[in-house]
Amino acid sequence: MKFEHQHAAHCESGVISGMLRQHGVPMTESLAFGLSSALSFAYLPFIKISGMPLVSYRAQPRSIIKGLLAPLAARCRFETFRSPQAGQARLDALLAEGQLVGLQTSVYWLPYFPPNMRFHFNAHNLLVYGKEGDDYLISDPVFETPMRCASADLARARFAKGLLAPKGLLYCIQSIERKTIEAQAIRNAIRRNIRTMLAPVPIVGVRGMRMLANKLASLPVGDAHTVDYIGHVVRMQEEIGTGGAGFRFIYAAFLEEAAQLAALPQLVGYASRLTEIGDGWRLFALKAARMVKGREAVEPPALAGMLRIQADHEEAFFRDLKRAVA
Repeated sequence: MKFEHQHAAHCESGVISGMLRQHGVPMTESLAFGLSSALSFAYLPFIKISGMPLVSYRAQPRSIIKGLLAPLAARCRFETFRSPQAGQARLDALLAEGQLVGLQTSVYWLPYFPPNMRFHFNAHNLLVYGKEGDDYLISDPVFETPMRCASADLARARFAKGLLAPKGLLYCIQSIERKTIEAQAIRNAIRRNIRTMLAPVPIVGVRGMRMLANKLASLPVGDAHTVDYIGHVVRMQEEIGTGGAGFRFIYAAFLEEAAQLAALPQLVGYASRLTEIGDGWRLFALKAARMVKGREAVEPPALAGMLRIQADHEEAFFRDLKRAVA
């Protein structure tokens, strides 16, 4: 199959935009991310990763893919399997038909990832566009060039155990009835994202940020668990997915595209404003990392204060954006 690999900031938005371009849809990564209303924040203390609470900066896995189906009147088939053998047989069959196939995998078991980048995260998306001998030809959007992966390694990555276990998940586009993006679809997507960020739920959106800030402020100084907790928050922000700042930058790029596609020129200013908010997330991560590495004194209240400022900025941003697209 002739396929043009493109580097992307985030795996799921990179994979689905690549699949749609292959089917003739002029889809950028940022447009895929924004049109699926994927920007979010969630603090979920009842879901544990290595004993620590889940902190997320985007919508749940697969929501980007599924969120693009309605605007494009498209159909996408998702399949899981009971065994690696069945999963590989199905993948090989689809490739033989000339299909471009998306997979959900574990980062830890993909050998082309450098050792220092491997960790147990089971929701990494990639594209398979062919097979040569025992090697699958992979377009992993977080890498600048295509990769190869032996069948045994890919099977291990597809059937990893644990939280968000992929169960061999694969998916491919079946049909697309609409290959242009309508202005109303963009407006609807922005409104959905505004509702998420301003949701009256204590663990979601700006309220979730404030709940996490309260937790940080309560951490005892000098306790080893405090350093571990801060390190976990940074890891969830910067290593799993694209990061708090990265997702804000992607959404800012979407607003710039939306300004033209939906004839809303005022969105250009909002894109610049959100980029500044993203810079604030970077500063938060930097300060937290310096505390974890012992380069600054560990001061949980200082981090909590920075997080509350981010929440204030995002609340004001989304309330203003709501008026702009009313």
